[in-house]
Amino acid sequence: MPPTVAPEVTASALVRRPQLWLVPTILTGLLALLLSLLYMGGIVNPNAELRDLPIALVNEDTGKPPPGQRQNLGAQITASIAADPAGGKADWRVLSLAQARDQLDSGKVYGALVVPAGFTDAVTALPTAAATRLPTLTVLTNPGKGSLGSSLASQITTQAAHRASRAVGEQLTAAAGSSATPTTKLLLADPVDVVTQVGHPIGTHSGLGLTAFYYTLLLVLAGFMGGNVISNGVDTALGYADNEIGPWHTRRPTVPINRTQTLLLKMLMTAGITLVSTTLVMVACVGILGMDASHLPLLWVYSYCAALAVGLGVQAINAAFGGIGQLVSMFVFIVLGLPSSGATVPLQAVPAFYRFLSHFEPMRQLSDGVRAILYFDARGDAGLTRSWIMIALGTVLALLFGFAMTAYYDRKGLKRLTPQPPPPPPQPQPVQG
Repeated sequence: MPPTVAPEVTASALVRRPQLWLVPTILTGLLALLLSLLYMGGIVNPNAELRDLPIALVNEDTGKPPPGQRQNLGAQITASIAADPAGGKADWRVLSLAQARDQLDSGKVYGALVVPAGFTDAVTALPTAAATRLPTLTVLTNPGKGSLGSSLASQITTQAAHRASRAVGEQLTAAAGSSATPTTKLLLADPVDVVTQVGHPIGTHSGLGLTAFYYTLLLVLAGFMGGNVISNGVDTALGYADNEIGPWHTRRPTVPINRTQTLLLKMLMTAGITLVSTTLVMVACVGILGMDASHLPLLWVYSYCAALAVGLGVQAINAAFGGIGQLVSMFVFIVLGLPSSGATVPLQAVPAFYRFLSHFEPMRQLSDGVRAILYFDARGDAGLTRSWIMIALGTVLALLFGFAMTAYYDRKGLKRLTPQPPPPPPQPQPVQG
């Protein structure tokens, strides 16, 4: 008697089962909520979160103090600004002009406010016939720190400069007394011209300081997606996963191999394939799109090591967590990494939770190195040295964690089992008469 075949189930029948909806609904809803909170929480109000943005404060004024005062106006202005750190938003660093230039060139400050030489002389000459020009205060920007960070610093320094101008105007108006004409009083009310200049220029093909972020994102995605593609490809080739492409379904014979050897194979393939992916990233960004970049051999080596560290981390997480490994690695390398990278919104302008994450989240470590290479002449003190250290540390942790977990599973005898087809339904037995 031929075996009975169970009738096929239809979607309309299954869709009415509540238990089929429960887990996907809860997980999808929680992911959507969590992603929204994490991403928007980091950028929704940077002005309110801004604290201690590093800005240089330079006094080049060497003029004599005005009559009856002990300090020249440059010293008075810098002392007043440094004592009032813009409500806690600025970390004013009183530096010489050479020191300020060096910190702009190494990305240690987001901008600078400079009181130029001859400032006191230009101010005191205003009410007299000897005045030939308006005194100026110079705001220097640092677009290499990103368009938003440079803009926030420019706002703070410009506001500080205008406050200083009004304070100087009050002194001049009081000194002029009743003899000042209405026109003179109007001139003296806000007597200082505030000039904005680029303190550390970057190339025109630098995305206003955003190419470092997007290039870093490409490296992380290359490591993340490459690691997952390699992991799935190896599992399929070894017969531990099905291969479905459209209507075609194949299943290769299962290759007997333990978890440790499987992870070693995946990591070796990651090291080889990442050579191709990072090379193509550079070809696309620099060769085809014309992104401004120097130190190209160093950029290639750094790009390879950065993407490889991410790829090895993905393999280690997948080996440890199995089916949910891709979700875990997505949170580690992308979901938590983007808002805590400091590459678009300065870390001084994000909530404390993201500043905490930035100490160890991979994207922040990698973006500092990319920014140093692209914008700051590959200086070690611009973040490149720390990035190399963190890449090495991340690689070692990925190897230790991944192989420790697989070795533990192998010792426990937790082999990767191959799904078996369901047993055939029981056959009816003939009736004995």
